[in-house]
Amino acid sequence: MVLDKTGLRDAATVIVLRDRDTRPRVLMGQRGAKAAFMPNKFVFPGGAVDAEDAEVPLARPLPPLCAARLTENAPEGIAHALAVAAVRELWEETGLVLGRSGTWTDPPPPCWRRFAATGHLPDASALQFVFRAITPPGRPRRFDARFFLLEAEELASDPDDFSAACDELSHLHWIALDEVRRLDLPFITEVVLGEIAARAQDASPPASVPFFRNDDEQSLFLRLYGAPQPD
Repeated sequence: MVLDKTGLRDAATVIVLRDRDTRPRVLMGQRGAKAAFMPNKFVFPGGAVDAEDAEVPLARPLPPLCAARLTENAPEGIAHALAVAAVRELWEETGLVLGRSGTWTDPPPPCWRRFAATGHLPDASALQFVFRAITPPGRPRRFDARFFLLEAEELASDPDDFSAACDELSHLHWIALDEVRRLDLPFITEVVLGEIAARAQDASPPASVPFFRNDDEQSLFLRLYGAPQPD
């Protein structure tokens, strides 16, 4: 059954991980004090899917297993738009390029012009879908957020160069997983970090993807597999 999307916006969040084999670190930034959603909190880069995202071409698509899991309990065409949104939000909020060298065959949408000027097409092949969560009822904004894990070595740009970032996130920095909980974090970010810490030494796709589904009537903890499961 496809989730009723009334009142929700699809969103993509990117957890960039580096130094997996030594002391794993993730990239985080702080939301502004006047932000309507999660002010002052430290978060991963991410945001809502834009209408143009469904039409933006990818140099390489998501891995098939990730795409299948994204469409479980969701509209069929959502995987592509979410992947594009993940690349775009990462670029806008951090200035980091997840792309492959290439030329756009059609003029890019306005929000993609600076990205295109770097000489890259968005590339989703290194994104690994690892978590899904719906904002609980009663919040000023509600999102159906999908979290993607990305190895920093897959970036086409310097992972320490945030000079092209917009000002939506401040204090962008890499922080070790064993220190990250000293930051002011949203609850769901803490939950996701627990999943990442448990899998920090394992680069293979998870056996299933956790899904916190908060509806008006109930909250459910589900698992997404990407294929029909036996009753």
